[in-house]
Amino acid sequence: MSGILDLLNSDLGKTIISGVSNQTNQPQNKTQDVLTMALPVLMAAMKKNANTPQGAEGLLSAIGNKHDGSILDNLGSLFEGGVDSSVLNDGGKILGHVLGGKQQHVEMALSQKSGIDAGSVAQILKVAAPILMGILGNQAKKQNVNSASGLEGMLGGLLGGSSAKNDQNFLESILDANGDGSVIDDVAGMVLGGSKKKGGLGGLLGGLFGGK
Repeated sequence: MSGILDLLNSDLGKTIISGVSNQTNQPQNKTQDVLTMALPVLMAAMKKNANTPQGAEGLLSAIGNKHDGSILDNLGSLFEGGVDSSVLNDGGKILGHVLGGKQQHVEMALSQKSGIDAGSVAQILKVAAPILMGILGNQAKKQNVNSASGLEGMLGGLLGGSSAKNDQNFLESILDANGDGSVIDDVAGMVLGGSKKKGGLGGLLGGLFGGK
């Protein structure tokens, strides 16, 4: 299975980047930078949330019903004339559920790293979140995922994909920097260079953005 970052380089990914860029009035390269950092973090947070029976049940229900992948069939109309407010509201709810109290820290961290203001980052994430859920729903249908273990395997596959296992381990470590089980713990400090640990976030982001 291709990883989520491979998907961003596909024709579908380019359509998403272009549409989100136009919606938020941000340059495409900057929008791609934000999405390249944000999507794995959101997915790793979902994977962590799905480790609990309630979390897994909630995500399975969401991708089995509302977020079944149909949003991907009409991306052109989704972005034409601006993304509907109901989609943005849905995105806000998804982010709140997945990131919880860490949402603002994540947005600030992505803002600092990408050079886009935090308000625009928040808008990019609101547009991207329902699309990401649609991608998960689409994958779940293809793989006939209907259990917590199947869900974990699917998320792990999309996170790992063709990239190194270290990337997945790294993402899980930034979600819980001090090992206390708190989702997205200390992510802002780590993105901003607070952690100098070998193989930390800086190393991964350098790899993603060509050593930027």
